[in-house]
Amino acid sequence: MGVAHKVAKKLTNFPTLKKVVKDMYALVGNLLSDKKTNLPGLVQISSDNCAHNFGYYDKCPWSADQSYMIYLMPRNATKSYVSTECTDIVLYDFYSKEEKIIAHTNVWNSQQGAMLQWLGPDFQSKIIYNDFRNGKYCSVIYSIEDGTEQILRMPVYSVSNDGKKAITLDFSRLNTFAPGYGYGNLPDDSQYMTAPDSPCLWLLNLENNTVKALPFTYKSLSQWNSLDGMEEGFHKINHIMLNPSATRFMFIHRWIVNGVKHHRLITCNIDGSDPYILLDDGMVSHNNWKDDETIISYCFTKENGDAYHILHDKTQQKEVLGLGVLNVDGHPSFSPDGKFIITDTYPDFERKQTLYLIRVSDWQIKTLGHIYANVFYRNDVRCDLHPRWSWDGKMVCIDASKDKLRQVYILHVDTNFREDIEVK
Repeated sequence: MGVAHKVAKKLTNFPTLKKVVKDMYALVGNLLSDKKTNLPGLVQISSDNCAHNFGYYDKCPWSADQSYMIYLMPRNATKSYVSTECTDIVLYDFYSKEEKIIAHTNVWNSQQGAMLQWLGPDFQSKIIYNDFRNGKYCSVIYSIEDGTEQILRMPVYSVSNDGKKAITLDFSRLNTFAPGYGYGNLPDDSQYMTAPDSPCLWLLNLENNTVKALPFTYKSLSQWNSLDGMEEGFHKINHIMLNPSATRFMFIHRWIVNGVKHHRLITCNIDGSDPYILLDDGMVSHNNWKDDETIISYCFTKENGDAYHILHDKTQQKEVLGLGVLNVDGHPSFSPDGKFIITDTYPDFERKQTLYLIRVSDWQIKTLGHIYANVFYRNDVRCDLHPRWSWDGKMVCIDASKDKLRQVYILHVDTNFREDIEVK
């Protein structure tokens, strides 16, 4: 565990001081950094004329045939974690090497963009993204072939692989309690309420454009298997992820007490039934599904502390991964064939972010390289790498800020492990 991580852990109960120390750490480290990137084969896809990003690590920016890529061009969002102004949606053609603006959205945040993604089941002919129209949040299904639109009643958070349904949440409340993840177009009417007795999760049918509130409220979650101090906290929902078959989904239930965040990971059926608390030892950060039952999670457990763990839905079975070797937070995902995991790190003292490849068969880890993170992008406007696999598992796409502006890059992944670090 690095010095910065140890200090951050010590300051968990002092959030204001922690933020000041983190800022000083970033600025001093940047002064001492050589500001170089060592990530062989990294290729910038987006143009230099403006900042670009794609979004989160659980979505693929490539079309199914990998001839196109989609990403965002936020025009006026370099200094903020949220934008209500027009953001362009860009289609990149790998054959012509040209960018084409195909649509626009009026919602954007620094971490997840506008939930832009290809729509299943073909992941080729249509995209879906969130927007703000006629005074309301919505989502839009856009046809690449003819430019037609279908406007849906609510924005989406996690979309099923078959393109038929999505789970969503309150993006205004999320913006209040998780800057960089929600939207700021509408005021948060519940911002002064700790645990509103109102729905916090919805199921959206993309085929008939109907919405159903799931049987969770912030209040009911605050009272369910309540822990010490839970009922005093301000509650929020984040990081919804449907499993591959869309039979169940997971979400992080977080509550904030005197500025200190507390976490637990919950899974349930897509209709909200059969909920299960998978983790509640204190900290849950980033997760992803391998299959319908297996999850990778960077979390704290009483047995292992902060580390990557392999979890099994509806059980308390946990397998620690890389303890003592890879115990820094990142954004993990399994390759399409399930043989590898790609993950990243936040900037170290010298403002370097690292990409790691993990071989699942024996949990060996290798470093793919390091990339400089412009100190301008820090705190809530930070630019995480958010590595995501191509459909064939041969490439990874990242957002990075190694130069003046955040941009979209791709990297061919070398899966040769001649210089592995063996995990004990």
